[in-house]
Parts: sequence; C-alpha cells; structure tokens
Amino acid sequence: MDPSLDTWDFSSPLMSLWINRFYIYLGFAFGISLWICFQIVIRKQLFIFKDKNSQEKSVPKATQDLMTNGYISLQEKEVFVSGVKIFYGSQTGTAKGFAASLAEAAASLGLPVAVVNLKEYDPDDHLVEEATSKNVCAFVVATYTDGRPTESAEWFCQWLEEASSDFRFGKTYLKGVRYAVFGLGNSAYASHFNKVGKNVDKWLWMLGAHRVVTRGEGDCDVAKSKHGSIEADFRAWKTKFLAQLQALQKGEKKPCDGNCKRGQCESSAEEEPFESTSEEESGTEDHQNPNSVVDVEDLGKIMNCVKKEKREKEQQEEKRSLVRNTVKNEASERRAMITPALREALTKQGYQLIGSHSGVKLCRWTKSMLRGRGGCYKHTFYGIESHRCMETTPSLACANKCVFCWRHHTNPVGTEWRWKMDQPEMILKEAIENHQSMIKQFKGVPGVKEERFEEGMVVKHCALSLVGEPIMYPEINRFLKLLHECKISSFLVTNAQLPVEIRNLKPVTQLYVSVDASTKDSLKKIDRPLFKDFWQRFLDSLKALAAKQQRTVYRLTLVKAWNVDELQAYAELVSLGNPDFIEVKGVTYCGESSASSLTMANVPWHEEVIHFVRDLVDLIPDYEIACEHEHSNCLLIAHKRFKIDSEWWTWIDYNRFQELMQEYEDSGGSATFSAKDYMAKTPHWALFGACERGFDPKDTRYQRKNKSKDISGC
Repeated sequence: MDPSLDTWDFSSPLMSLWINRFYIYLGFAFGISLWICFQIVIRKQLFIFKDKNSQEKSVPKATQDLMTNGYISLQEKEVFVSGVKIFYGSQTGTAKGFAASLAEAAASLGLPVAVVNLKEYDPDDHLVEEATSKNVCAFVVATYTDGRPTESAEWFCQWLEEASSDFRFGKTYLKGVRYAVFGLGNSAYASHFNKVGKNVDKWLWMLGAHRVVTRGEGDCDVAKSKHGSIEADFRAWKTKFLAQLQALQKGEKKPCDGNCKRGQCESSAEEEPFESTSEEESGTEDHQNPNSVVDVEDLGKIMNCVKKEKREKEQQEEKRSLVRNTVKNEASERRAMITPALREALTKQGYQLIGSHSGVKLCRWTKSMLRGRGGCYKHTFYGIESHRCMETTPSLACANKCVFCWRHHTNPVGTEWRWKMDQPEMILKEAIENHQSMIKQFKGVPGVKEERFEEGMVVKHCALSLVGEPIMYPEINRFLKLLHECKISSFLVTNAQLPVEIRNLKPVTQLYVSVDASTKDSLKKIDRPLFKDFWQRFLDSLKALAAKQQRTVYRLTLVKAWNVDELQAYAELVSLGNPDFIEVKGVTYCGESSASSLTMANVPWHEEVIHFVRDLVDLIPDYEIACEHEHSNCLLIAHKRFKIDSEWWTWIDYNRFQELMQEYEDSGGSATFSAKDYMAKTPHWALFGACERGFDPKDTRYQRKNKSKDISGC
C-alpha cells in the first residue's frame, strides 16, 4: 500500500473543495433518483387507468357490476322503484276505496305497496324520507263542497301549505320525492272544484318533489265527468299512473334533477309546476318557477308562450261553447246516463233497466203481500195495495249522496239533466212489462195467493221512489199524465233540491219531500248535496210544497246521534211547508258500505221514534199522531184537517182521484181540486195505539228464523 494514502490532509483547502463538490454531486444524484421514481409511479398509474378503461369497453356493463377483486360475486341489480306508498284522505270512503284499488293494481306489478291514512301520517317526520327510499307516493284526496280537505287530510294539507311558504324548507326540501295526485270533487262547485287535489299537487312541487304523472280529477257529477262517472275518471288516471310506474320500474324514466330547462330532459313530459283552471293560478308560472329570476333575454319567449296559450285557451272555450250548444240542440248526441259499469252494478242488485236512464225493481213488500204476509207502511197509512204497486224511476241520477241511501251510491249523481233522454211512453210501457215479468216469476210459488197474483199483474200504484231524483227527468209531467191515463196512482218523492221543478209539477196523488235534517250543517252532513246553494234550495222547495193543493208529505228519516235532537228546528220547517202529513221513520241499516259511515248504532229503536214523534207533535199544535207501522219503524203525523168527527181520514179514494184528474185534464187545468176531495176513512187497525201496531189483520204475520239480507223496498 502506498504510504502516502495514510497521510490525507483533510484540513487542506484543496481537500475541503473536493469534499464540498462530492456532497453537491451526491445531492444532485439523489434528486434525480427521486424524480425518476416519481415518473415511474405516475406512468404506471396512467397505464392502469387506461387498461381499466379498455377493459370496461370490452367487458359488458352487467359483468362489470358483478366483478369484485378479480372475481364475479352475487350482487342485486339496480333498483329504480323500491315500492309504492298510497296516501288517502277520505270522508265517505270513496277515496279510501280508490286507494285500495290502486294498491291492488300496483301490487300486481310485483312492488311492495303500503296504504296510509293521512290522518295517521306525520309529514314533518317522514315525508322527506321518501326522497331516499325510492318509493313512488300516490295521493288520493277528496275536496269538501266548501273547498276544504276532509278531516283525515286536514293536518297534512295544513303542513304542506305552511312548509311550501316557509323559507326554512326551501324549494329543494323534497327533492327526489316522486309523487302523483288524484283529486275527488264536484264540478257543481266550480270555484273550488278539486281544490285540495290541486293544492297538494302545487305544494309538493313547490317543495321540490317530482310529479310522475299528470294530476287526475274525479268528478262526482256524472253529467260533467270526463269519463261518465267518478269511478271511470279514476280508472283512466290509474291506467296512466301504472304505465308510468312500469316505465320507472324498468329505468326508462329517470327523475328530473330540477336544474334542466323545461322540455330538455326525458322526465319533463309530465313535469309541469301544477295545472290551473282558475284565473288567479294561470300565467307565466306554467313556464317558470315562481321563485326563480327570469332573464331579460328569456322574457320575450315567455310572453310569446303566454300569448299562444291564451289564444289556445280562447279557441278551446269556443269549442266547448259550440259543444254545449250542440248538446242542447241535439239531445240524441248526449251520452247515456247508464254506463256499462253502472248497468252491470245495478243489474246485479236486481234492477230491470229501461232505456238509458230509467229502471224498475220489485219491492220486497210486493212479494210479501202476494203471500198474504202484510203490506208496507203506505198500505197502513194510505191504503195502497202493495202487491199492485210498481216501484220505478225515470231518472236514476240524484243531486244528493245521502249517508243512509240503501243503493250504496251505485247510481249516478248530477245537478242538471245532460244525458240522452228517452220518451215517457217507452219508459212507462217497458216499466209495466218488466214489472209484470217479475210478478210472473211468482206463479206457482208456495204461499202465493192466486187472487193476489192475478191482481198483481195489473199495476194500480206507482211509487216514484226507487232511486235517484225522478223530478229531474225533463218530461216528468208527461210521464205522470200517462200514469193517470192508465188509472195508476202516483207517489213521487223528491229530495228538495229542485224548487222550480216542484212548482212546475202537475198534480200527483201524493207528493213527498225528504226532510232529512232541519239545519244547514246537519243537512250537509246527512244528505251531502251537490248544489252549493243547497240550503236555500231546500227552503224554497218546502215553500213550493206549501202552494200545492194535492196531498203533500214530509218524510223524516231519523239517524240516531245525527238529527234526533233538532226538534225545534223541525217544527219551524213544518210551519214553512205546511204539509198534510209527516212520516217519521227510523233509518234502515243497509249493511257496511264504503260510501257511508252509518252503523247499527245509528238506528233508533221503535220506542225512540215514538218518543221523538210525541215531542215533535207537542211543538206543532195543528198536528197529531195518526198511524203506526211498527214493522217499518215508522209513524204518521197528520194535520187535524184530516180528522173529521174524531175519526182519521188518511187513506185515499183512488177511484175518486182518477175522476178528479180526468176533469182536470179535460178542463185544461182549470178544474182544480184539493187533498180533502179524495180522502178516505182510515181503518181502526192502522191507527196509532191499536193492538195490531199497523199490521193488516187480513194477512198473517210471518217471522223468519234466518233473516236474509234484503234491503229493497220503499
């Protein structure tokens, strides 16, 4: 070894210079190494990313979804709709029934379905959760006649209204919630027709929710319903809803994020803020969020759209006006009152339908008297031969939806005649033929008396009380004239909503007016009238009754816990119409119905009816209790002018009535007559307090061991 190497002088200036250079070179080399390593890592990541993209292009998406850590694992496919929630707000049960029908249809698509009463739903806690649940929410809500929501939906609507106008919630609060609305209403109340449905739709949209299908509107006024009935309106909307639901289920419809311009996204076909029919709700809000700012450059486009819609609206109104005029002039082009669905429902109930708006049905009292088992209360009170009485109507439509209606509201409702009209000659002819055909079915039936069967084949009385509002039929006077020409007596019942028609009515044997309540609130609650001015119409009908010279009757139906405590108000109504007679009958329970909340608890006992009648008579000094029919839970109050020499004359001399009617017709209406001109003496067994309790001793009382559910009868 060179000895000079052991003698390095590190303190020399030359050695210090070399050492410094060494450190500099070493730092430079280390920096280059780091840079090279960094570049290698970056390039490797880029290569992996590109390789992944190339794999994604070559591998099907379905396979990509199943690939995890280099091997295929089981995984659920993407879910677009996890279920359906159906919310309803119902008072009479119609909306609840529609909700159940919609649930059944949605379940058939294989989706979980929940039906929720809005009364039991807290929107403050749960509504926003629907945005992440992937549920589709359907709202079926009804509107009261005064534009208010039903009691069950009141809190929900109040919350929505307040939330939609509260800045703390904002217009994206319900973003992601998908919904649909079907509203139930009555177009007779045009100012707030379907108001609740419109408001729910509007408020949900204002909170950022997305509508999946256009709002549906059901109209209980069949004359103005788009599809002929509220049920048909619902079915049409349900079809659209299910189609949209299937599209969402398959992923064919994607929720709108709310940021697109209207018409530029796939889902915007149904995404309108809210439909509007009133002037205060129309305008530019159909094109622009009411809370957003309009760019000046877009203002011209918006105004052009508004002008265009205004022109289209005017053209549509002209078309509607033309259609209305055409309908008035060409009755043959009007639609039939009896739709196929209605025909099927009524036929199942035993109706024999006539033409496009009439019907006839065999009363159970007709069957009873054919067997000699007693007649109805009209036999006891007025001497009608029940086995010779034909129960019919020339109009199945009605202007009320009474809670105690024994027809369960299968008949249509309306406020005016807007259907095809059959001629009265045809209606009467087919009514008699159908009635006789039903009587023939009892020929040879055990217990049927031969002489009564023969008598039953000849119609002597006609009860125009089957269903609906017979006085609504435009040719009711011609129909009555035909009845009288055939020597058939007429007992017509009206629901006191058509005072003009009552005033114009020609003489009938006996004219009834249903007085189901004595105050405005209780009448609205019990009869559920379609007319907005129902109370004034009711009062005017009673006044019109007072001007009639023939026999007039108030028919009071007592509904326990509803109208039995209104004695003084009833007494005042009696003085208004001054009827000849007042029938007081306990309500008949016709079984459970979605159209009514009535139960057996609302049916008064016969003794309770007697107690009510006694108290009422104490308030109307010109009247007394005359007759009783215990079997029908019914009593008759009569004016004292029918009590002659301490004897009641409530029965009718039918032959004398026909003679008087003939004289009236022959004189062109100048030979008028009054109720006292054709009265007859009431038999002892029919009087109140008699041991027979209104049962004719000529017949035999029959007690059935197992009573079948038969709700027919007058």
